[in-house]
Amino acid sequence: MSGTSLDAVDGALIELDDGPVAVRTAAFVSHPLDRALRDELESLQSPGADELARAALSANRLADAYAAAVASLLAAAGCPASAITAVGAHGQTVRHRPELGYTIQLLNPARLAEVCGIPVVSDLRAADVAAGGQGAPLAPAFHAQMFRHPIERRVVVNLGGIANVSLLPPAATAQAVLGFDTGPANTLLDHWCRRHTGAAFDRDGDWARSGRRDAALLAIWLAEPYFELAPPKSTGRDLFNVDWLERSLAARHDAAALAPRDVQATLVELSTLTIARACRGFAADRVFACGGGAHNRFLMERLAAHTAPMPLASTQALGVDPQAVEAAAFAWLAAQRVDRSPGNLPSVTGARGSRVLGLLAEPRPRD
Repeated sequence: MSGTSLDAVDGALIELDDGPVAVRTAAFVSHPLDRALRDELESLQSPGADELARAALSANRLADAYAAAVASLLAAAGCPASAITAVGAHGQTVRHRPELGYTIQLLNPARLAEVCGIPVVSDLRAADVAAGGQGAPLAPAFHAQMFRHPIERRVVVNLGGIANVSLLPPAATAQAVLGFDTGPANTLLDHWCRRHTGAAFDRDGDWARSGRRDAALLAIWLAEPYFELAPPKSTGRDLFNVDWLERSLAARHDAAALAPRDVQATLVELSTLTIARACRGFAADRVFACGGGAHNRFLMERLAAHTAPMPLASTQALGVDPQAVEAAAFAWLAAQRVDRSPGNLPSVTGARGSRVLGLLAEPRPRD
């Protein structure tokens, strides 16, 4: 998959056992996204000239980038394409408007299947949206299979471009798994860092750590109505984008006096505070983080401060590379599609019921 941050294509090769669910990540790769493709995908987040043709061409290029990740996975695992049941391919979200009944993930799955010689499951959100759901987040179903504990109340936090939480009640209870997008994480942090430092991201959060949080700006951001919406809810760059950031800065009196590093520090505070609210509201026993942001030391420190006394760790403590979790989730969703098993959780997305997710693109017949 390529997430909201638009920084890389992540791929995970997973094995699923029959019977009680057991998942093993056999290999993981992360390929930086080509700069020109990243810029074009970011541009396609907003209406523009000739966008239908540009979107189609970008879908082709993204399929080729996914195919390169598949090839790397197979090489790393010493595994032939013939041994793979399916590729789960998320595509690049360029519009997400479930309240209007649609979500768009750019990808050419037929091209990907043709290049790889492997069936491809894509368009994984549309069936949930058609059933009245948000189409997101989808990872909580996978998190429940992987990380739910018999007696502990756990939260799994995905620190991607957008942050989302999976609220996992003890498996011994009949309580439903819940989850929702809490707000921005890496997407705005990476944008602000690129704009002011030229670096692709704020490594370890050192630049944010050097800044000072601004209470007035934070108050403006926290007044965003999305944060007060009751779940089910999901969001993305349609709301939390550069324009949103610029408008909120303009609303801050004397914003020009703020150092860019202060804005970065305050963005970290916004992300961690809104995540922590969800964790505290669930009264979790433990919190586990995954996604690229789990490697941002300052972000994790601030999240730990806000979630205390609930212990915080990355999913590495549960034996799963935090960077691989999201890609593994979409591999698992592909397996659900192949098995004709539901992939969504109506308690999370608000859909009218469980649905088999995704469309299947078949390659040329195997010899």
